[in-house]
Amino acid sequence: MDIRSLPDEAYSADALKRDRRRFETAIFWGAVFVALLWLVAIAEWAAGVKFTALGLAPREPLGLVGILGAPLVHGGASHLLANTLPTFVLMALGMYAVPRATIKALPLIWILSGAIVWIFGRESLHIGASGLTHGLMSFLFLLGALRRDRVTLAISLVVFFLYGSMIYGFLPREAGISFEYHGAGLIAGVLAAILYRGLDPLPPQRRYSWEEEPEDEYEPESHRVDDPLEPPSPIDVEPIWDGPAPPRRGVVLQFPRRPQDDPDERPPPPTLH
Repeated sequence: MDIRSLPDEAYSADALKRDRRRFETAIFWGAVFVALLWLVAIAEWAAGVKFTALGLAPREPLGLVGILGAPLVHGGASHLLANTLPTFVLMALGMYAVPRATIKALPLIWILSGAIVWIFGRESLHIGASGLTHGLMSFLFLLGALRRDRVTLAISLVVFFLYGSMIYGFLPREAGISFEYHGAGLIAGVLAAILYRGLDPLPPQRRYSWEEEPEDEYEPESHRVDDPLEPPSPIDVEPIWDGPAPPRRGVVLQFPRRPQDDPDERPPPPTLH
């Protein structure tokens, strides 16, 4: 077998340049999204009022505004800080691994999770970006299982290691926590992964030497290359021992005849008196 080192397209100069550019773009969009959340909080602080009108009130006509505005509003600095890092990390990972699918998935998760909470949520005011973070987590995690390429699989493992506990976010654990938004985000992320799994092209795959060899096991003699390290083909090996010699055929063995079979030696028949 030829074990020569084959070039990997993923490590070429052009591929590394594209990868660096995509990484910088992912960091940029993650920072922009988090900055938007902080700008809303700064505007609240500067105005001296809470933007509760942007919250999501289930089954209230005015609460429909919250489908778009609720992820931008937070209950306080601690609430905003708790959502800042997961939002930045998950958004950046999505824009790096599957940017086309992430751009499509974000509005779907945003609107669908809010709509589910508006229909099934408790009669309370639901605010915060935790529904988006739960949706991005389930989206990136399931996408690795559906696409099964090395980039999305690696991202899926990183997401599960960092934020795998979000899977239990739909369970009511603490008072004042919108578990409905968490569960709706998980459902929307799963749907987005199924719908948009094929938008981004697969990364180049490395081909090894054994994949370059011809599939025909028995090559013609003219195409064979003598290699001292390769054993000869079984069809070319002379047997050392052919086994026991077969018995000769066509020889008739004579057996002695019994007296009763010879008419001259038969005893006379008995005399009846």
